[in-house]
Amino acid sequence: MRSRFSPLVLAAVLFGLAGPAAGQVVEEIVAIVNDDIITLSEFKEYHDSVYQMMRSQLQGEEFDKQYDRVKKDMLDTMITDFLLLQMAKKKQYSVGEEVKNYVDRLKRENNIETDAQFQQALLQQGIQYEQFLKQIEENILRQILISQEVDRSIVVDETEVVNYYKLNQAEFVEPEEYKLRAIYLSTEARSADELESRKTEISEKVAAGPDFALLAAELGDSPLKENQGDLGFIKKGQLDKILEEAVVNLKPGEITPWVQAKNGWYLLKLEEKKESRLKPYDEVKKDIGEKIFMQKKSKKLAEFLTDIKAKNYIKILKPNPLDLQ
Repeated sequence: MRSRFSPLVLAAVLFGLAGPAAGQVVEEIVAIVNDDIITLSEFKEYHDSVYQMMRSQLQGEEFDKQYDRVKKDMLDTMITDFLLLQMAKKKQYSVGEEVKNYVDRLKRENNIETDAQFQQALLQQGIQYEQFLKQIEENILRQILISQEVDRSIVVDETEVVNYYKLNQAEFVEPEEYKLRAIYLSTEARSADELESRKTEISEKVAAGPDFALLAAELGDSPLKENQGDLGFIKKGQLDKILEEAVVNLKPGEITPWVQAKNGWYLLKLEEKKESRLKPYDEVKKDIGEKIFMQKKSKKLAEFLTDIKAKNYIKILKPNPLDLQ
């Protein structure tokens, strides 16, 4: 059976589940975390899974920049995961139902009907089902621990939400929106004279009053002709600068002169305009509360992790595990 998982569906939960790196790995202890050890092969497996996930999402300089940042913190991330899992296991959280619900949701999202099909899809990615379940269980245990030890201590007062709204109103201003329709002419395969002739023909027909949408479909070029030139609503600042300058002062129903952009010529009609507005407090208060909560959580989580690292035994034997011997 062909795998029905999209490449990134499992990325966030499969760190550490990739198969061993090619070649012989000399077993070596990288770090000791209380009664557990992190071996060189475990670190390399973790590194390879993170690397492969990032490579599938990022390219070029952006990949290099993000990979260099993540690589520096990789061992610290593994140590943190070990500590959180150790603490969660001591508290004996029961997560069987959560694991089952997670797997069921993953199956639904990937249109997989049976457990056998699900296991086969995992195997096609080199992942053993039992190993997968173990990793999911450990991730959920860490999440519950953080929820209990960090999230529960966070309080967001409504006064904070109101004050944030008052002090950051620019954040909640919706820009103008333009509902546009366009007759588009490509510059490819046409000489300058042919373009001018075509533009003149279209302008004359538009001035005569036929339906603009029908003219866009009849006389315009792909890809806009297929949907009668409908560009939908576009927020101010998201439209090509040259095109935006042409429509910004139009009134609904008015049409621009021909405008040349990078990919061709446009005759634009403004069908509707939504004025800029400040979103009312009731519309955004939930989002503000969540934002303040996440800001507080980030700070408290950093404090929590610093505290548990100070209270537990951690010995790093190989600070740069990827360095060649």
